[in-house]
Amino acid sequence: MLRIHFTAEDLSRIRFAPRPAPLQELHAALTTAVAPRTGPLFAPWRGRVLRSLPAATGPLADLVPAGRPPSFLDVLGDTMADGFRLIRAAGPGLVRSELERVHGAVPAPRWIRGLHAGDATSWHTLRRAQQAAYEAVLAPVWCVVQDLHREEFTRYALTVAEHGLAATLTGLAPGSRLHGGVWEWPGTAPARDVCLDGRGLVLLPTFHHPSGPLLQDVPGRPAVLTYPAGPGLPPAPERAAVPAEALAAVLGRTRLEALRLLAEPHTTTSLARALRVSDATASSHAAALRSAGMATTTRTGRSVTHERTALGTLVAGGGPP
Repeated sequence: MLRIHFTAEDLSRIRFAPRPAPLQELHAALTTAVAPRTGPLFAPWRGRVLRSLPAATGPLADLVPAGRPPSFLDVLGDTMADGFRLIRAAGPGLVRSELERVHGAVPAPRWIRGLHAGDATSWHTLRRAQQAAYEAVLAPVWCVVQDLHREEFTRYALTVAEHGLAATLTGLAPGSRLHGGVWEWPGTAPARDVCLDGRGLVLLPTFHHPSGPLLQDVPGRPAVLTYPAGPGLPPAPERAAVPAEALAAVLGRTRLEALRLLAEPHTTTSLARALRVSDATASSHAAALRSAGMATTTRTGRSVTHERTALGTLVAGGGPP
């Protein structure tokens, strides 16, 4: 049984993640794909996923032997790039201690020893493996995941408004109960008690993990409870991507390329360089995308930075970079 202990401050600091976190959804999907018992309904999905994983994802299996991930992987982030930046920001002491906890005395692959030593090449290996897994597993369904998350977010908000927080929490996990400041989830093993001690709790639905909560409990951070939601089976692509030619006919080829480049932040100068146009032309494209709600512009001193919005991501036909 999982028992989450709330203080009064924790109850006031419960929040629902406003957007799905691609790294956490990816971890949930991979956990489900390699689980030995996921039921016959999951068998076709598991087969497709495991066949689709390219060789570049192999290091992930090294990093998470026996399903015991190091805690420095437990980060949120609205994009894969955001998530990896948070992972990379983990202190060297935490990285070393968690790798030692996970691998113990078992000899680790060379690249894991590189992570332990802070080697930049090993960190690049990890990022490449995560990105390759995202492209194979989540990119084809990311728009569906975003839609499902918005539906779950709305349902949560309406239930809190109509029935209160206690009924909402227990409604997220049928069979759970909240009493005396303790939220109990039966059926989880091994038994575990988590004391939030004022850190608060973030609720994050997953659409790729069919049973039980996944709890991230990193000291000094709000705990994150990833709980199963949605129809009960991993989502499948429900809409074909808009052909590039059709998008180019509406936006223009250069502006479409600008939209795709803005999956990562760009200054006007770096955007102009990537597009091979003048700064004035790049600024004009960014302004047009901003007016349509597909990009944002942030000014810092004399510099401006452009980045696409969630709407821009949907229009571009892809997920987080």
